[in-house]
Amino acid sequence: MRDERYDLLIIGGGVMGLSTAYSASHFTSKIAILEKTTIGNPKTASFGYTRSIRNDYLDPLYARLAYEARRLWLALQERAEEPFLFECGCLNIAKTSVTPDLEATYAQQSYRTLNELHFKTEAFTRDELRARFPQFDADRGRLDVEAGFLYLPTITRTLLKALHERQVQIHETIDVLAVERRGGHNEADSYTIHTSNGDFKTRALVITAGLGTNDLLRLIAGGKELTNLQFPLTTDRPSQCKYFIPAADQQEQFTPQSLPVFAYLDVGIYGHPMAIGKVPGVKIGFYNPPDIKKLNTRIHDVHSFVEECMPSLRGVQAIDVTDVDQCYYDLVGDDNFILGNLPGCPGAYVGVGWRGTGYKYAPWVGQTLMQLALHGETVYDIRRFAPERFVK
Repeated sequence: MRDERYDLLIIGGGVMGLSTAYSASHFTSKIAILEKTTIGNPKTASFGYTRSIRNDYLDPLYARLAYEARRLWLALQERAEEPFLFECGCLNIAKTSVTPDLEATYAQQSYRTLNELHFKTEAFTRDELRARFPQFDADRGRLDVEAGFLYLPTITRTLLKALHERQVQIHETIDVLAVERRGGHNEADSYTIHTSNGDFKTRALVITAGLGTNDLLRLIAGGKELTNLQFPLTTDRPSQCKYFIPAADQQEQFTPQSLPVFAYLDVGIYGHPMAIGKVPGVKIGFYNPPDIKKLNTRIHDVHSFVEECMPSLRGVQAIDVTDVDQCYYDLVGDDNFILGNLPGCPGAYVGVGWRGTGYKYAPWVGQTLMQLALHGETVYDIRRFAPERFVK
């Protein structure tokens, strides 16, 4: 039996768990993270090289929360040894020959949402787009100015260094066997977590275990409303993702100084510029998220997108993006985050179901879970994300 007693124990050591621990470490050092594999395991959803950070959502709530998360990323970056947020903007494009109704495209709809929120935007006609970003052949461009992409290895190093300095304990390759609720939220040792490496006692519990969350719910004793609770989670990933490698004398036009993050979400395309020395080329992925209606167009993969809309990359070498920088998505049945108190379990909280867009929200998720776990409430309106909506 272990003697350690914690203010907060986190099950799941991905970016959401690390961010929660980082936010909580401003208030207490009595924190432990239990990770089933290892931190930074290439098979986990939060491992990779780059992820977009953008505000251009059709839903104003998600746009506002993405903007708040960006503020928190910038605060964390002040601790980093090198910048990890490349602020190159995010450009949504549309082309009449592909999507004839330009007003109905994601580029135009998200632009309207950003303007209603008074976020910084720029609009380009075909000629203006050609002058500003000659890499593209499109009829319309809408730029989310305060956007870009994150470089994940630096983020992981920064979080781990801060947690080490603040004496947060991280236990890897550890299996949770059972979770026993022992008392109310205000009582010491509210939960005992039985593991393959002994027992851990904690006042508050946070679960950020991704697709393993439902398995953990079955291990919690004393939560009367958890008997039949299973979150409607499914896994998904892009159907195609490649690096396009320009010739050495052409690479400057594809760096973050010249090329923004870009997307044509109506046809399932997203892309990142080339961070020289960090990734081998321009990353372009093909994925149709469930919240966007899939259109039948001449763009059916990354190569047809390049041929149609990005002639500057025609004919260059293209290689597959391996698992190390692919994205794994945990989708939710109603397409909203799951974030808040576990029903019937005072002092226990969960965060899961990030819809393929979660990494950018990580510092906001961490701060929200920290506030719930340590203070019993959060300053953010998270009613839409309540886990209890899935209680039968």
